[in-house]
Amino acid sequence: MTGFGWLEYAGLMVAFGIGAVSPGPDFAMVLRQSIAHGRRAAILTSAGIASAIVIHGTYTVLGIGLVVAQSVLVFSALKFIGAAYLIWLGIGALRAPPPRQPDGLDAPSTRVMGAAQAFGIGFLTNLLNPKAVLFFLALFTTLVSTSTPAAAQAIYVASMSAMLFGWFALVSLLFTTPRIRGGFYRMGRWFNRATGAALIFLAITVALSRRN
Repeated sequence: MTGFGWLEYAGLMVAFGIGAVSPGPDFAMVLRQSIAHGRRAAILTSAGIASAIVIHGTYTVLGIGLVVAQSVLVFSALKFIGAAYLIWLGIGALRAPPPRQPDGLDAPSTRVMGAAQAFGIGFLTNLLNPKAVLFFLALFTTLVSTSTPAAAQAIYVASMSAMLFGWFALVSLLFTTPRIRGGFYRMGRWFNRATGAALIFLAITVALSRRN
């Protein structure tokens, strides 16, 4: 694509990737599915989560983006609200105790979860999570220029969806391996600290961004 903003694209993908790997409701759901219902259910749940990102992207590009393009005040408000939210997430991650495995997950499940149900669980988990909405809007409305063509923004959204699916599909594979799962819980505190610091750095970047 002629004039495609590769630097903008790379910055958005890095920022979104940091948020994607941070433990949250989506991560917890995929973890539970992978251990309680197996890889197939977890991967389908991952696909549902990734599909919800397309919904977030659509209303951002068609709605919020148009408002931001017309108002410096709205842009500034979103920028500082988004930065404050990211700092809050970062501090929360730094202060969070190491993640612990939910009780009962080591017991194998005899229930087979249907494909539609597994997909729907992931889709609704992300779609109805207000933190996912706020995180997405904070990034997209401040890191993406208002002059970026709609076609390029559609590629951004599709890439974010694909990245999220790839990450949670990997989680689905890894967390069906007990040794790898145990290693994550042992290193969980350092994982929280790394993602917390990254989110705070990202918040500073967002706060210093300018409307193009």
